[in-house]
Amino acid sequence: MDAHLPLRPVLSRASRPLTVEIPAVDEHGTTVPTPIAGEHPLTLYVDKREIVTLMTLGAAPEALAIGWLRNQRLVKSLDEIAAVQVDWEVDAVAVTTRGGLHEADEKLGSRTVTTGCGQGTVFGGLMDEIDQVRLPHGRHLKQSTLYALMEAVRHHESIYKQAGAVHGCALARATPDGCKILMFFEDVGRHNAVDAIAGQMWLDGVGGADKIFYTTGRLTSEMVIKTAQMGIPFLVSRSGLTHMGWQIAQKIGLTMIGRAQGRHYLLFTGADRFERD
Repeated sequence: MDAHLPLRPVLSRASRPLTVEIPAVDEHGTTVPTPIAGEHPLTLYVDKREIVTLMTLGAAPEALAIGWLRNQRLVKSLDEIAAVQVDWEVDAVAVTTRGGLHEADEKLGSRTVTTGCGQGTVFGGLMDEIDQVRLPHGRHLKQSTLYALMEAVRHHESIYKQAGAVHGCALARATPDGCKILMFFEDVGRHNAVDAIAGQMWLDGVGGADKIFYTTGRLTSEMVIKTAQMGIPFLVSRSGLTHMGWQIAQKIGLTMIGRAQGRHYLLFTGADRFERD
């Protein structure tokens, strides 16, 4: 833990089985039992108000709901959330707050649908508030740490290796002998995976200043903004980036590395905060 733990909400523990097995027929005409990724609708209600329906693997629905509210800036701290209860019989998660959502009508009335698997949403004119994002100064990422991160991710057990069809996100920290993965979440959409990490960071009292965020997905504007909102100065992906993602990363001082696989990578922004060793 590296932050003061706030008052925790009451949580259900309602993760779903992450894969199901179905019969498939291979190229030889043989029926092969095959694991595939789960996918479930989860409608988010806050104080009995319907907000959004997320399509999710169901691995960490409570953290996903909290992280979604955090990244949409509808709640400012974990203390504001009294309870998060998931009921898969009705495919719903009910969030109870202690004082209501912040500027809910204004923010929910202004929505930008973003690109990507399981379309993301940015509520309330976040693009107009990017100048308020502040990342920690004086942080540097070593090349050896980056290589250690990619190796750790490669060996991490994942639903993707079993069934494919999911995106993964990891929260990591440099160590004296390499890099340690602190959290790893997968979901059918990359936005859900990053939101789940944001929610779990709040639940565990984890700050972002000395962390590295890894994603299998594209580095779009929303992925850049969400990483910055968590206070994380380094963003790494095995995929590429968009022009707006690059522009925002430059503006806010985020070190962004893409096409990172094996010992290959491209440093798109933040060269002054990256150390080759």
